[in-house]
Amino acid sequence: MTDPGDPAVDGLDAAFAETVRRTGASIGALYLLSPDEQVLSLDALYGAPVGLAEPWTHVSTTAPAPVADAVREERMVWVGGQSEMARSYPRTAMALPYPLALAAAPVTGVRRWGALLLMWPTTRPPYVTGRERGNIMSSCRRLARLLEEAAGRGRPRAAAGRPRVLPAGTGRRDAGPAMAAADFVERLPGGSCALDLEGRFTYLSSGACELLGHDAGELLGTLPWQSLRWLDDPVHEDRYRAAVLSRAPVSFTACRPPGQWLEFHLYPDDSGISVRIVPSGEQAPALSAPRRPVSGAPARMGQLYQLTHLAAALTEVVGVQDVVDLVAHQIMPAFGAQGMVLSTAEAGRLRIIGHRGYPQETVEHLDALPLDTGLTPAGHALDSGIPAFFPNTEDMRRVYPEAPGISGKQAWAFLPLTLSGRAVGVCVLSYEHPHDFPAAERAVLTSLAGLVAQALDRARLYDTKHDVAHGLQQALLPRALPSVDGLRVAARYLPATRGMDIGGDFYDLIRLDGAAAAAVIGDVQGHNVAAAALMGQVRIGVHAHTALGASPDRVLAGANRLLTDLSPDLFTSCLYACLDFGGGCVSLASAGHPPPLLRLPGRATRPLDVPPGPPLGIDPDAEFPVTRIPLVPGMTLAFYTDGLIETPGVDFEDSVNRLAGDLDRADDRDLDELVDTLLRTSGTAGQRTDDVALLVLRFTDRPRAY
Repeated sequence: MTDPGDPAVDGLDAAFAETVRRTGASIGALYLLSPDEQVLSLDALYGAPVGLAEPWTHVSTTAPAPVADAVREERMVWVGGQSEMARSYPRTAMALPYPLALAAAPVTGVRRWGALLLMWPTTRPPYVTGRERGNIMSSCRRLARLLEEAAGRGRPRAAAGRPRVLPAGTGRRDAGPAMAAADFVERLPGGSCALDLEGRFTYLSSGACELLGHDAGELLGTLPWQSLRWLDDPVHEDRYRAAVLSRAPVSFTACRPPGQWLEFHLYPDDSGISVRIVPSGEQAPALSAPRRPVSGAPARMGQLYQLTHLAAALTEVVGVQDVVDLVAHQIMPAFGAQGMVLSTAEAGRLRIIGHRGYPQETVEHLDALPLDTGLTPAGHALDSGIPAFFPNTEDMRRVYPEAPGISGKQAWAFLPLTLSGRAVGVCVLSYEHPHDFPAAERAVLTSLAGLVAQALDRARLYDTKHDVAHGLQQALLPRALPSVDGLRVAARYLPATRGMDIGGDFYDLIRLDGAAAAAVIGDVQGHNVAAAALMGQVRIGVHAHTALGASPDRVLAGANRLLTDLSPDLFTSCLYACLDFGGGCVSLASAGHPPPLLRLPGRATRPLDVPPGPPLGIDPDAEFPVTRIPLVPGMTLAFYTDGLIETPGVDFEDSVNRLAGDLDRADDRDLDELVDTLLRTSGTAGQRTDDVALLVLRFTDRPRAY
């Protein structure tokens, strides 16, 4: 938790604000990683109101966003302008259509803490110099040290709740210059006023009050689009948003009823916005007049940006939990909701699949209600497909007398999630105070419900396929490796982080009669149910031929014939080794698999030269040469799949040699720690486009025969 009164927090905030000012950035944001390192949460903001950051208060580390890439890839991300943003981050560009440049850098020390985001107006050059890059990375290391010091004192930092907005720290002026400045402003034609970065009036000249038609006392501290209803149009709010984010002058024209057209010229800087108001010199076309809804106020521009942002985000969610998190982290803040319940219809009942802002006993009371329940409107909304809005408890109590007492909330929006006329679920947003639902806001919420329904339907299908495939894969992988006298073993399997989180990589250790054992590792092409199923067939084929006492080349030949007969349209690489402890020999054969690594006591680790045959399942008559090496006590063999080493743009042999160097430097006294070290240094802790299997064998001594 963050405590602004804590000296450690104050020190971190001061360092963060100093970094923003020193780099010349107009806006800065500090993100911190959640404990499970799955989400980046906005902790502190400098140079902008928190309302503008609502779409990005929580960012998944897997999202296609600059801060996520910076943390995931442990590098600084630079975006020099709008065109580069559109190319590299189209989703961000769609929700942030302003001329600006930004940098995102990882805040990393002993561990990963989060990311620093800096934004500049496009008056700066569209490139970043090496010195600037070095300064930013140095500042990130300093922030990491401060976070580590706080953690060392028993005050670990974790972003929680609403982000803190740090003041710009503008200085005070004495009365003399202030009065002179006020007199100067009063002498100017037209009107002048000032807004803070939140958009609130902080100063109005008498000329501005006359043009706006209100006294200063009525306007100070208010938002223009709230206190002046004729400015309550998303177009005007967007101009203010553009001024704050781009730090560039912006102008627009608005009509003050009944027919006076005014020009507004906004001049922003890091402390606020100066505004000049003058009567328009020409009549604006009738079509450019602000559109008036029949009732209520237009939707806030922030909500419209949320709709655009979420439309893109919902296309990228994978599982049901991703949908729940996205609704909780983005839709709830956008519409000021304090509670959320997401339910689906199962066997005639409403099953809650996600919730926020409710105690567990309330959730248990509401879970599994029948669809025709009279307790809440959820079932009726789902059955009818018509949204229901209750702005206060009185409206709710008239139709559903018991509902207000269950949750303790004061206002509700029940949004049916329907897809092509088919009910998918219902989303309930609730409020702790009465909340009006203007017509435009209802329209936006209804549109969002349609997007959520599509995402939820895809997510449920994905989860079903994933559960089937994952169960199949877990059933086919060995639950535990056998104990073999004279041999220490450690193994890991990591699924790909994109796709279905499953794959065809496998490993095994087979105990043979006598003083011998067999080790095998393989990689079936693909990351789906077919790959997992084929992996099981390969393992069965290898086991069967191993049990017959076949040599490594005959084991692979037998598995190859099996796959070619099955014609799976998927190829499989495989490495098989027979460990003959009695004869002091290791015999290896490869079917298109990466070479194993050999580490001998007192000698450099190197890849073994094992001439490979073709991958399994291609040529039924393929041959697989056998390579024999002496079995030396204390030696280590590492078998791996290409997901551990392949990096785009890096030569395959260079990747193998880099892994050999990592193994050479690793401490082999604890094989489990050695395996974890290899996985960590190879960069597989973040995003993985391929699954990874790793099997490490260390020969301790020649055992006696079993």
